[in-house]
Amino acid sequence: MATETHAAEVASAPGMPQLDFSNWGNQIFWLLVTLVVIYFVLSRIALPRIAAVLAERQGTITNDIAAAEELKAKAAEAEEAYNKALVDARAEAQRIVAEAKAEIQADLDAATAKADAEISAKAAESEKAIAEIRAGAVDSIREVAADTANEIVSALGGKADAKAVTAAVEARMKG
Repeated sequence: MATETHAAEVASAPGMPQLDFSNWGNQIFWLLVTLVVIYFVLSRIALPRIAAVLAERQGTITNDIAAAEELKAKAAEAEEAYNKALVDARAEAQRIVAEAKAEIQADLDAATAKADAEISAKAAESEKAIAEIRAGAVDSIREVAADTANEIVSALGGKADAKAVTAAVEARMKG
């Protein structure tokens, strides 16, 4: 019988208790209490923590951006210093090259002047030697011409006068 009574009570129940209009006053009261509690928990505990985290993140981002801009400025300064050093190094290299060229040119000019002086001295010695050889050759030609003239006159059966042969050879040599 107990089971029949329980079955009858279940069959006579109006349905879901949430939809029973007699309980709505209590449900609305507890709904409002729950919403107020959730509001206070969120406004006093959760939202301030979230706001603090967001503020910390924003501060970190702002600091990182400022640090990045500072590093970017330092990098630009370093690049400018590098470019200036590069220009200075190139200018110094050009100056060293110019000095080396000038030094080499001065050494070359000195060596050329020394070589020209040596060549001039040797040319003068050669001219002197050539003049001596010519003078010796002219004397040898006179001697050979005089000897040849004496031999020719002797071969033809005459007697050659040395003074006359020398005078004839001298006259012929002069032109």
